[in-house]
Amino acid sequence: MSQHSHALNRPVCRHCDGFPRVAITTGSRSPDGTRTTLPATCPACKGTGHTAPARAYARVGA
Repeated sequence: MSQHSHALNRPVCRHCDGFPRVAITTGSRSPDGTRTTLPATCPACKGTGHTAPARAYARVGA
């Protein structure tokens, strides 16, 4: 029976632990009473939550 891979088995970003976009509260409130938030995106993974697999390097020469 065939199996499918989940999420392409890409490693999770070490900087954001897989939570690439967050909302940070500023401490102030808008006129309707809701909290004011700022979105922040992980700069390491650029908002994907995953990193590229490490490249395999071959040693050249002796």
